Amino acid sequence: MEQPNIKERIILGIDPGTAVMGYGLVLEKGPKMELISLGVVKMDKIDDHMLKLQRIFEKTVALIDNYKPDCLAIEAPFYGKNIQVMLKLGRAQGVCMAAALSRNVTITEYSPRKIKQSITGNGNATKEQVAAMLQTLLKFTETPDFLDATDGLAVAVCHSFQKIITTSSSSSKGKSKKAYSGWETFVKDNSARVKGITK
Repeated sequence: MEQPNIKERIILGIDPGTAVMGYGLVLEKGPKMELISLGVVKMDKIDDHMLKLQRIFEKTVALIDNYKPDCLAIEAPFYGKNIQVMLKLGRAQGVCMAAALSRNVTITEYSPRKIKQSITGNGNATKEQVAAMLQTLLKFTETPDFLDATDGLAVAVCHSFQKIITTSSSSSKGKSKKAYSGWETFVKDNSARVKGITK
C-alpha cells in the first residue's frame, strides 16, 4: 500500500559543455531514487559558438518541458589554465541556468569534487569510477555516449544525496554533530543494495 506522505521530486542534473552536454534525471520517492533518463546533447558539428549556446538553451528548455523537473542541479566549471575554455564553459553553464530560470526551476550548483565525493566517497575519483557506482546505485546497464551522460546523472544524484544528509541530520537526536557524506548515508540506509561493493 502506498504511503500518502512520501514526497516525490524529479531532479534534472546537467554537466554543461560546448561540445557535449551530459544530462540525467532521477525520481526521488522519499529515501528511494529511480533513474528516469540520461543522455547527451552533441554540438561538435556546430562551428558557431553562439549557435552552440542557442542549442544548449533550447535542449535544456525541452528537457524541462518534457520531464517537469522540480529542480536543476548543475556542475560548476572547474578552475583551468585555459581561460578561453573556462569562459566558454561558464557561458554554457549560464545558458543552462537561464533556461531553468525561464521555467521557474530552482538551481543548485556543485563543484566537480563535491559531486565525485558524494557518489564514490572520493573527491578525486575518475569518470569511470563515478559511472560504475551510478550503474550499481540505479541499476542500469545502458552505455549511451557514456561518460558525458553519467557526468550529468552524477550531478542529479549528488543533489538528491544532499537531501538525505539534511534529513538525517535534522532527525538525529542529541547533540551529535557527526556529518555524513551522501555516499556514507546511502550505504547506511541501503546496505542490502550495495553488498559487495568496495569504496
